[in-house]
Amino acid sequence: MVAFTHLAVAIWSIAGTLAAPVSDPNGPASQEVDLVGRAAGNDSPDFELGNDHLARRQDYTQNYKTGGNVNFSPSSNGYSVTFSGAGDFVVGKGWKTGTERNITFTGSTTASAGTVLVSIYGWSKNPLVEYYIQEYSNGAGAAQGTKLGTLESDGSTYDIWKHQQVGQPSIVGTSTFWQYISVRRDKRPGGGTVTVANHFKAWANAGLKLGTMDYQTLATEGWGNAGGNSKYTLSG
Repeated sequence: MVAFTHLAVAIWSIAGTLAAPVSDPNGPASQEVDLVGRAAGNDSPDFELGNDHLARRQDYTQNYKTGGNVNFSPSSNGYSVTFSGAGDFVVGKGWKTGTERNITFTGSTTASAGTVLVSIYGWSKNPLVEYYIQEYSNGAGAAQGTKLGTLESDGSTYDIWKHQQVGQPSIVGTSTFWQYISVRRDKRPGGGTVTVANHFKAWANAGLKLGTMDYQTLATEGWGNAGGNSKYTLSG
């Protein structure tokens, strides 16, 4: 989650299953099974970010809520969320293991207050990295740090950012880690297809290394007394 100096804690979390960003660490056989499953259309969402999944993306000395109301309802292939007066939250649906899959999402987001964004959102370990492919925000959203360049993908230009978080909540507890952020210029709250491989390649070309992959989601995030709603379905 984007953590600015005024944010004390991220609200939702979990630990994910690990896999490499490009090649499966368990070897060619496991990779082949994954590719076969995806070719057969079996790459269905299997991960929920929200509700009971709070243990690893918060400071253990604090509550998972920072104020306001967040009502999250997951489904087998998506989610809906309504929120008001929200201090800081992120919820979503996706996969236990991030890959270079193409992610297609359809739906809508309406923002009435605060900062609200919709992103492909995930983590890697070794190095510990929190990453965003931001598709919509009612403001700057995840953009912060140092701008490294641009990327053309899926009908728009994305600005690439790198930002270091120091002593912030993460999937391994309070830590120092990097954020890699692609911010789409032509916002699309209604959905589209995100070619994740294009972003991973552009980040690598900019010297931004990913490690062993943890979870990967379509997520709605808000802070600063955020108000609004999201409803999406997705597939990989």
